[in-house]
Amino acid sequence: MSTAHPHHTANRCYNHFMKKASSILSHLSNQPQFKFLKQQGCYKKYIGLLTPKYQKAIAFIYIKDETLFIAVTHPGFKMELNYNKDLLKSVLTQFANHDENCEMMRASKVVVFHSKYHPVEKEKEDVSTVPYYNELASVDFDIQSDDAEIIAKFEQIKKHIHEAVK
Repeated sequence: MSTAHPHHTANRCYNHFMKKASSILSHLSNQPQFKFLKQQGCYKKYIGLLTPKYQKAIAFIYIKDETLFIAVTHPGFKMELNYNKDLLKSVLTQFANHDENCEMMRASKVVVFHSKYHPVEKEKEDVSTVPYYNELASVDFDIQSDDAEIIAKFEQIKKHIHEAVK
C-alpha cells in the first residue's frame, strides 16, 4: 500500500499526460501537411512584435516568393506602412534569425495593400442599430385590398413600423 498522498499521484498522472500532449502537438506541427498552421503562428508572432498602432492597421500578412505581403484594414494605413517598409523588413529579418521555428519568415521585399477582407480576428465595436431620427411612418393606415397575399405583406409592414417606433 502506497503512502503517497492521493493528490501527488493525480498530479504525476496529469503532468505525465501533459508532456505527452505537448510532444504530440510538437510532432504534429512539424508534419508537412500542417506547415500552414505553423506559418500562421509565425505570422501572428511577427504582427505581435510591431507597435499596437501597426497591429491594428494590419488585417493579415503572408509571405510568397520572398515577398512579405501586408494587407491593411484602411487605405490611410497603406501610405504610413509604405514609408516604413525598411523597418518592417528589418523586424522580419531579426525575427526569422531569432526564432528557429519561424526561419521560413524571410523576405527581400515588402508589399503593402488595402484589403476589405479581414480574416484576422479584430475587436468588434459595439454598433448601435437605434436610428438617430424619429420614425415618420405610422401604422394608422387602412389596407384596401381583397388579395390575401397583399394584405399579409401590408400587415408585415405595419409590424416593422410598429417595432421601429418603439
